[in-house]
Amino acid sequence: MTDRMVKTPLAFAGLVALSAAIGAGAVLGVQALAPAGGANSDKARIGQVVRDYVLENPEILPEAMKRLQDREMSKAVASSSVTITQPYASAWEGNPKGDVTVAVFMDYACGYCRASLPMIERLVATDSNVRIVYRELPVLSEVSRTAARWGLAAADQGKFKPFHAALYSAGQLSEASIRAAAASAGLDTAKAQAALATPRVEGEITRNLDVAGKLGVTGTPSWVIGDRVISGMVPYEVLEEAVKAARKKG
Repeated sequence: MTDRMVKTPLAFAGLVALSAAIGAGAVLGVQALAPAGGANSDKARIGQVVRDYVLENPEILPEAMKRLQDREMSKAVASSSVTITQPYASAWEGNPKGDVTVAVFMDYACGYCRASLPMIERLVATDSNVRIVYRELPVLSEVSRTAARWGLAAADQGKFKPFHAALYSAGQLSEASIRAAAASAGLDTAKAQAALATPRVEGEITRNLDVAGKLGVTGTPSWVIGDRVISGMVPYEVLEEAVKAARKKG
């Protein structure tokens, strides 16, 4: 990251904070305060005010930067909202018409994903108006990608949840555990095998990886709830609060 990349958002953040403090009401507070014609001397004077305020109140910068980051993340989520919230076949649970969608990016080789399953089940059990959308994000190993393909093949057969549960409960991910989960879920093995390398399955995985890149998601589990992205395994209360916040925003 270059110095210019750091200084530009910090300067922007300082203007945001100053505008809020003096009631300018906009990040373009410098222009608002300058008289018509914008004399250089006036701009320099106001620029010095901004600088002095930020130096005297450096604690405003983290909050201002967080607001900026949240706003940018909200834009990134909105630009990919359909890809994030629309499930692949049967890779979802909960209320199909729920007012809040919780999209969770998972990897079958991820122990933290496995440990998060009870929290997802609790959320579905306690909130009848939430929908969970599972997104395959195989980032840990090549066998993760194989498992993701099988998960999508299972979803095409309407058996995503049985396969999903069986594979996570099998422990360490392997070719053998994938085959066992497919059998446990009652998959038509021949049909699933035929689906594994289809453009539909590969396209879904590619889209998920692309969206994750846009959101800055590098690991699993990662959650998108409303316009918020949450990384890693988090306490149930964090998910619950994020759902409530998304519901308030409508």
